[in-house]
Amino acid sequence: MNDVVDLLAAHRSVRRFKPDPVPEEHLQAAVRAGQQAATSSNIQAYAAIRITDRAVRDRLVPLTGGQEKVAACPLFLVICGDVRRHRLLAARADVPHASNLEGFMLAVIDATLFAQNMVVAFESMGYGTCYIGGLRNDLPALHEVLRTPEGVWPLFGLCIGTPDQETSVRARLAPGAVLFDDAYPDDDAVLAAVDDYDRTIGDWYRANGMKTPDWSSRIQRHFEELHRTGNSAWYRDAGASFD
Repeated sequence: MNDVVDLLAAHRSVRRFKPDPVPEEHLQAAVRAGQQAATSSNIQAYAAIRITDRAVRDRLVPLTGGQEKVAACPLFLVICGDVRRHRLLAARADVPHASNLEGFMLAVIDATLFAQNMVVAFESMGYGTCYIGGLRNDLPALHEVLRTPEGVWPLFGLCIGTPDQETSVRARLAPGAVLFDDAYPDDDAVLAAVDDYDRTIGDWYRANGMKTPDWSSRIQRHFEELHRTGNSAWYRDAGASFD
């Protein structure tokens, strides 16, 4: 259709990178692109922490479940929801700063849109990227490393660099499985779309040497138990509210 749509449709995660550094001007350009993402009421409740200290990078590897790429990639960012600056403004003006679930959601949404715009910008420059949700595996231990202040909430990491591997685009659910007219479909239609996708993604799994038979079984296993159950308490301690 056009170069932008083609770029978006070609996204894939990259987990091995060449050692070539990412030039500062490329990082700054990606950050500027990230900042132009939509943000509710221009609140801009996000921050990115670039981790340049190799010792800190090494400490993050076990905290992310042994993901060596966190230490090996040329550029690693910690993406945070950030209402710190907003709270400082309120304190300076001696006015209240109201906090509830909506405020936390605004920060999470803002930070995610900011990060995805950066990913698109980096990929347009020929870099590969990989989101690191494992950054939330142990938030208290992560805080010991990053020492983020109250109102700054690490959400995920982002590896960036020149790809050192060939990866294929992973098939997704068909557009008709996620785009509906006027109302959400009945359960039979939802499951029929999933069954169609299982056949497609199963071929992709096998072609890429993965033992998972299909998406359904992968999802079923993932949600058999809760994950990162202590995170809500940590975010509350760090100034988030879920009321």
